[in-house]
Amino acid sequence: MSYPTDKIRNFSIVAHIDHGKSTLADRLLLRTGTISKREFRDQLLDDMDLEKERGITIKAKTVRMEYEADDGETYLLNLIDTPGHVDFGYEVSRSLAACEGALLVVDAAQGVEAQTVANAFLAIESGLEIIPVMNKIDLSTARPDEVDEELAQTFGFHKGEAIRCSAKTGEGTDEILEAIVTFVPAPAGTRDIPLRALIFDSHYDEYRGVIVYLCVKEGRLSTGQDIILMSSGRKFTVDEVGYFRPGMVASDVLEAGEVGYFFASIKTIHDIKIGDTVTTRLNGATENLPGFKNPKSMVYCGTYPANSDDYENLRSALDRLLLNDPSFTFQPETSDALGFGFRCGFLGLLHMEIVQERLERESGMVLVQTAPTVTYEILMKDGQVKLIDSPSELPETMLIEEIREPIVLAHVIIPTEFIGVVMKLMEDKRGNWRKTEFLSPTRVQMAYDAPLAEIITDFYDKLKSVTRGYGTLDYVFESFRKGKLVRLNILVNGESVDALSTILHRDIAEQRGRMLLKKLKTVIPRHMFQVPLQAAIGGKVIARETIKALMKNVTAKCYGGDISRKRKLLEKQKAGKKRMKQVGSVSIPQDAFMAILRLDEEEKK
Repeated sequence: MSYPTDKIRNFSIVAHIDHGKSTLADRLLLRTGTISKREFRDQLLDDMDLEKERGITIKAKTVRMEYEADDGETYLLNLIDTPGHVDFGYEVSRSLAACEGALLVVDAAQGVEAQTVANAFLAIESGLEIIPVMNKIDLSTARPDEVDEELAQTFGFHKGEAIRCSAKTGEGTDEILEAIVTFVPAPAGTRDIPLRALIFDSHYDEYRGVIVYLCVKEGRLSTGQDIILMSSGRKFTVDEVGYFRPGMVASDVLEAGEVGYFFASIKTIHDIKIGDTVTTRLNGATENLPGFKNPKSMVYCGTYPANSDDYENLRSALDRLLLNDPSFTFQPETSDALGFGFRCGFLGLLHMEIVQERLERESGMVLVQTAPTVTYEILMKDGQVKLIDSPSELPETMLIEEIREPIVLAHVIIPTEFIGVVMKLMEDKRGNWRKTEFLSPTRVQMAYDAPLAEIITDFYDKLKSVTRGYGTLDYVFESFRKGKLVRLNILVNGESVDALSTILHRDIAEQRGRMLLKKLKTVIPRHMFQVPLQAAIGGKVIARETIKALMKNVTAKCYGGDISRKRKLLEKQKAGKKRMKQVGSVSIPQDAFMAILRLDEEEKK
């Protein structure tokens, strides 16, 4: 059934992680009859195994619902459920580009949190109509009046404007649906002009090729139509169009205002670009739709197959992943210690962890990842400015004028009793205080400038620990800033191991070097020869540890007799070990590369 544009509503759900977005989406599907009670289950739209295991949304999902409103009219509602974690903010921005309104969901017990603020402002900047929703009012710990005050203080809503609901019990669902049809504007597109549709996601299917998710802004897209992708100029014929309910349902046509999918035997994943505009080959549109900026990767690490024969398989797996996650980047690199692999870029540590797990599960490979690093800006003495994302790329010291590290603006929302411990934590992480705002008498938002390298490792875990789980974090990149930074090289058996080297602040380099060597001494196995471990800055060794050789008692069979016979055997063994040391290679396990991440835990112990 085709709906006129004024009866269509495209909306998204944005919130902090674990505030009930996916549960509310499930409840709306049940209330509108899109799914039956028999089909209803928790987090229905979170269909990836990783999403079910972790209880978080990683990929944005879309689904079509039909709702009969109180005015007797039937409306078509297109819902896009989005992630809440800071590392998946890009998924949120892509989804909002396909919408006219957003439900801003806030937990009635937890209140406004860091990513509530970040995601709300993403929606406001996109020009969306915001409907505040207070979820989980059935909890015994709910404090709706205080949270209402926080919403008014933070976003300027009127007191009592937020719809109070419980996604778990279904209370308030009808009020939410009525608010959507009343306040969310209808799509503005016209159907009798050339097609313009925005690609906001895609995934690869072995049998159908690339399946493209899109929002039709103007005109119509139908099966059998000849289309062109405006940024690449590639031409295709549409095999099938349809919509999600929540599975794929084929239809003859998608019209302006509707959200759905198409596939057109697109075999090469590089043909599709998220944010591209689709139009017809004949009499098509001449101007692209405004897409969205690809995010810049901020965290990098080396990814290598444990089995070197899997190199090409890893490249194919990375290509497939890149198709529906453009925030992830990769390029080939080699390492003396690990062989051939790829330098991968991520938005944050959780993003890195999720990508590694997806790669291992979807391709069945075992991967070795090096410790994560951030991007640095290097001002050379000849005036050139270089960007590097690996310590091994750092030029010689005499050529460098200054090293600049990435600084982020971090917003931390905490109960007021934890202000002191969070200030101490930020001081330890070289953060500079900017401002403090009280959201309510009991909750406060603190803003700091802090080095990204300090934030991405264990800061979030420490914040949760010192605030007993109540602290939340959001950060945005600010600028590159000059710092007293050096490269700490790790030498194993006299050879520098690029994968273990790090760039860090000079004041903590010696302490970190000693701690890392002690850790490496416990994770690198003993060999038949003595293995020296050294930490060095430039040509100066600042710390050393030694892994003792495995001892074999070569004199065990010599009992009694002349001592010179034993000495002869020991000298022979000594000469053999010396020769082994010259030609022997030291095997370094995966644990050694991840040891850098766990240094702060060792420090606490």
